Amino acid sequence: MKRVLCLVLTLFLLAGTIFAGGKQEGAAAGKVTLDVLAYGDAANVEGQQWISIVEGFMSENPDIEIKYELLYDEAYHQKRTARIAAGDVPDLAYLGADARWGKDWMEAGLLVDHRKWLDPGYYDLSLIPPMGPNGEVWYVPLGTSNITTVLYMNRALVEQLGFSAPKTYEDLVAMVPTARAKGLNVVEIAGADGWVWGSCLMSGVVGRITGDPTWVQKAVKGEKKFTDPEFVASLALLKKMVDDGVISSKCLLVNYGTALSNFNNQKALFMIDGQWRAGGIDPTLAENVELLPIPKLPGEKPNVAGSAAAAISVGYGLTKAGADDPAKREAGLRFLQYFNSPMWVEQRLRDGAIVAPILKNFPLPDDLPTIVKRKVVFAQGVKVITDVIDAHLSGAANDALNAGMQKIVGGQATAEEVAAQVEKLARQ
Repeated sequence: MKRVLCLVLTLFLLAGTIFAGGKQEGAAAGKVTLDVLAYGDAANVEGQQWISIVEGFMSENPDIEIKYELLYDEAYHQKRTARIAAGDVPDLAYLGADARWGKDWMEAGLLVDHRKWLDPGYYDLSLIPPMGPNGEVWYVPLGTSNITTVLYMNRALVEQLGFSAPKTYEDLVAMVPTARAKGLNVVEIAGADGWVWGSCLMSGVVGRITGDPTWVQKAVKGEKKFTDPEFVASLALLKKMVDDGVISSKCLLVNYGTALSNFNNQKALFMIDGQWRAGGIDPTLAENVELLPIPKLPGEKPNVAGSAAAAISVGYGLTKAGADDPAKREAGLRFLQYFNSPMWVEQRLRDGAIVAPILKNFPLPDDLPTIVKRKVVFAQGVKVITDVIDAHLSGAANDALNAGMQKIVGGQATAEEVAAQVEKLARQ
């Protein structure tokens, strides 16, 4: 009898183990695991937000597991390169559209067009710029593009001198005599820092004068030349700005911090910088500061009126590996929408991590600082985005361009000479 009971008990336990094992295998089989290469660090805001988002998503979506690798700065770039080379492609990744963030993904054929998956009722598609040659959108950007060419205006000071917001370059020239009589500069710029000339001024100028928002990309590829008349004319505008008094050649002695200090201390009517500089405007002055596009320039083309240079924001998107698997694709798209939910988008806006949201009809919180609200309105209002030079031109050629523009402003080189040097280095 004892042997029979032992046998029955053994069979019962064995059956329970089999059923339990079968149930576990079934649950595992029904659970989708997404392999994600993420950007951030547990010690910084971006990384901490990522961890919170993943935990919240998995709590609400128990059928999906996010298995991620969170890396920051060069560690991310090195690991991305290594994984692509090894064919170990994540399902979803932190992506970008320029040479640093997107080139290797594109060359390996791992990017997929997300346009057909983006809900126009959720995203404002007009705020998501094309990223590929045929208008492809390779991922969902964190926000609107990072605008590098902004004309900051001290409205109160401008109006005190009897002027209003400039619509043309000539309007700026008209302010010069009155501003000088008051000991003020018209436009402040951090001329001692070479990159400011390229990113914050010339990137906007080239787009306007050539009439081609992607002219720089084409020049880097050899489809255009930096010695072409329209690029030379863009560089020549620098000398005109000095000769007309719109900028002072003394700006070559002004570093990045001093330029902001001068503007905050109301020593200039305007300042040229990127959108990120809004955060450094003195709070006591900020209510009177507005963000404007560069006014209409001499020789600019009508199709790029009001344009600004901007680098497309980074973001997250499915790779070909994730998109080709229907279950992973559905899980990935669900995660992307959760990642871009209004709560998290608002937090990024408050943290300064994005310029402006790309969500449809996103309501701006009432307690946002006025200048942040103005930055959002400005960014969402720019209809034509042009290339940021150093997002495409790199190395010695870009260094020569930045230094060359300083020489033009200082009267040590001509536009033709600088253009020839840049062209030569770009082809090496």
